[in-house]
Order: sequence, then C-alpha cells, then structure tokens
Amino acid sequence: MRAPAPRRPLSCSRKPRSPRILNKLHREPLSHAEIGAGRFILRPFRRRDVSSLHRAVLASHDELAQYLPWANVRYTRSTAAGFVRESIRSWREAKAYDFAVRYPERPDFHVGNVSIWHTSRGYHSGEIGYWIRTGETGRGAATEVAGALVRVGFEQLGMHRIVVRIAAGNLASERVAQKLGFTWEGLLRDEVKIGPRWVDHSIWGILKHEYRGHPHPSRSIT
Repeated sequence: MRAPAPRRPLSCSRKPRSPRILNKLHREPLSHAEIGAGRFILRPFRRRDVSSLHRAVLASHDELAQYLPWANVRYTRSTAAGFVRESIRSWREAKAYDFAVRYPERPDFHVGNVSIWHTSRGYHSGEIGYWIRTGETGRGAATEVAGALVRVGFEQLGMHRIVVRIAAGNLASERVAQKLGFTWEGLLRDEVKIGPRWVDHSIWGILKHEYRGHPHPSRSIT
C-alpha cells in the first residue's frame, strides 16, 4: 500500500541511456480518462476531492493505522490536501499515478485509493498500492481496482514486472494478491516503521506472461 513518500530513483537499462532519452521513452503520462474497474470508476485526483478523501481516511483510520505509516499520525484536512497536490504533480510529471476509487452512481463518495508507479523504468518494473474504506471492504473492491491497475501497468505503461508489498498480518491484502495471480517472493524484515513498531512486509510479484495467462477480474473492463 502506497504512502505519500519519495519515489525510488530511475534504474539504468542494460545499455545505459541518457536521462533525456529515458524521459522521452518512458515518461509519457497516462491519459486522464476514467478507467472502469468492475463496479467502480478510477480517475485521477482533483482538488475538490480533498474533503471526501479526508472523510474516508477518518472513517477508516483504526484499520489503516495498523498497516500504513501515514495513517499512524493525525490525519488532517491539510494532510489530505497535501496528498492531492502531490498526486496531481506526480501525474503531470509521470512519476506515479494515483486514482480515486468511486461508484459511478455515487461520484462524491470516496471508496479508496489505488496507485501504480515505476520502481525501475530501465527494467520496466513497477509497484501497485491500494486501500479501501472501512465499510466497503470484504466484497471484492480491492481485487477489482488493483486488477484494473495491473492491466494498466502491463498494457499501457509497458511494464514487465509488477510487485505489491504487504504488511505482515494483512491477510486480506494477501488474498487480493493471490486472486490476481501474484506469487509470494519473500519477506522484507523490518521494512517500514509504523508508529513505534518495525513491521515486516511480504513481497509479491507478477510477470507480464503470467498476467496474460491469469483470469483477472479487470479483464471485464470496458
């Protein structure tokens, strides 16, 4: 699950290219069009989303604080506004793509966040993260929206490999990774500090050819 944090630097491909060439080849931004994801629509954040995002985090705080460092501190409206500003800037600069999850029939109700970003442009690797609002979990929402971004990563961003890092004990997120065809690859010990605790994270990965052979829920997207 992604926290608002600095991205990792670009990695070089086998034959190093100049940053200018890498930017030209790999930094084309996604379209700002909405993406269908089963029952949901995914769209870039807008400035007017601050209040609905803030309400969703507050409604989910106790659950999010178990697994996400940014939710372990006081989450104010200013915090939400800062995230939205960063999200808009990161999208414009093709650094990361954060999506607001909404129901088509309830466009002002914030269901959660789902994000995708490159971890190595040279090696075409990326990562996804997501969280779903308390009260909306347990009905397949995370699987639908994360599956949609797996599709975006492989089919639009040209990724070869996508990973998701999951905090130890977050069994619901592990089930999402399994449903989407990810493979457990190992354990990152004391990966993130959440409040006073260092928390292990499991890492799960999927390769492009595995995605092509797996029946993803996102395949129904129009």
